[in-house]
Amino acid sequence: MRWTGKASLALVFAASISLAGCGKAPGAAPGGNTAAGGAAPAKQSINMLYWPGPESDAMQKVVADYNKGQGTQDGVEVKMAPAPREGFWEKEAAMMSAGNKDVDVYMTASYKVGEQQNSLLPLDDKLGNGLNLFLKPTLDSLKVGGKTYGIPMDVSNHFMYYRKDLTDKLLSDPAWQAKYKEVSQKVVGKALDPKKPDDWNWDDFTATAAFFTKSLNADSPTQYGTALQGKNLEYNVQLWDDVLYSMGGTWFKDGKANFDTPETKKALAVYANIMKQQLSPASASTFEYPETNQAFQTGKAAVILQWSAAYHELSDKTKSPQVYDKVAIAPIPGDKHATHIHALAVGINNKSDKQDAALKWMKYLSTTNAMKMYAQNGGIPSVSDVLNSMKDTRPEFPFIATHVDKYGFVEDTSANVFPILGILAKDFSAAWAGQTDVDSAAKTAQKDVTALLEKK
Repeated sequence: MRWTGKASLALVFAASISLAGCGKAPGAAPGGNTAAGGAAPAKQSINMLYWPGPESDAMQKVVADYNKGQGTQDGVEVKMAPAPREGFWEKEAAMMSAGNKDVDVYMTASYKVGEQQNSLLPLDDKLGNGLNLFLKPTLDSLKVGGKTYGIPMDVSNHFMYYRKDLTDKLLSDPAWQAKYKEVSQKVVGKALDPKKPDDWNWDDFTATAAFFTKSLNADSPTQYGTALQGKNLEYNVQLWDDVLYSMGGTWFKDGKANFDTPETKKALAVYANIMKQQLSPASASTFEYPETNQAFQTGKAAVILQWSAAYHELSDKTKSPQVYDKVAIAPIPGDKHATHIHALAVGINNKSDKQDAALKWMKYLSTTNAMKMYAQNGGIPSVSDVLNSMKDTRPEFPFIATHVDKYGFVEDTSANVFPILGILAKDFSAAWAGQTDVDSAAKTAQKDVTALLEKK
């Protein structure tokens, strides 16, 4: 169904509230007046749209805590309606374009905030020191034109995951090291010595992927060295961008597209060479998050580039019985380590009649207590102290804090983010799969992104 009118959107949202078990439909009368006899002030209800999944589960716990605690003092009650992930952003866009007032707090994200900025309230001077709680790169990922339009809830970044048992043996076994030199000479043109994964550049990554590929090393315990995410998909470009930025490349230079460059071609060649040498399954041209995870979980691949959220699955004994106790984390390879980051976030509808009440809720979200509760219930908040305090139960959290702060980059926060990702996914996945050469792919991307920017 296509959402075209404000009235129908209001009905859909009201239905979502009801289905979510959030009580009566939106639109409770504003509070703030004390009834005769000293009764508590009537609560002003605000409605927040959020998508379902672990983020929504975690947020519901925070909402419940607020409503029974700080919310009673603020005179504010938060009602959360999860909407299906499929078509979520399109539904929000329709609501925003219709000037919808039934939603007071929208979900947003680093890659959507540029499209949504005209419907969101700038928060920089609204939350006191609250924004200082969050890691700066994630705040930067929610800025457009120097203004911050959301509070980061979940932060996403990338790690290199590797088999610690295999790399430990490679660093200590002379026979394996001799074979490594032989294989690296063949694949990258240099007789390399093995290094600790924290120190890898892209030659080290490729050489190690080659060493752990059976077609090049019959004694390899894994069939392939790695499993790239090569599908024509926007999120796969975000992973590949790590290679580009680690080599000093960027999407833009002086406000113009910056893809027909030596850095882009070198970065494309890393993926293309791995696929050509069959260091990753041939089917990797159809891989995204789950297929790459599965290759690692089943012992098919020794090292992967993957989202930080994967650690919880890879280290789970039930989900990953072959490797759960052998998983280790390192920075994305490169002479300069780099990881794409983005944040899922919440922002205030600037058409809402309840902005003051929504700001009270946002102030609560900008506290260590709220973010710790969010983390304890499955969220990944962008708060260093919270992430570091949970290392016993979530060992990957301190790595997230460090890598986001030290290596994190944001390609862009304009309204062009997803259109550009779509172009790059189409043009670059062809080069990764060997369907076109890297020079042609770089030139095509330059032409296509330039045409997009000129059209805008």
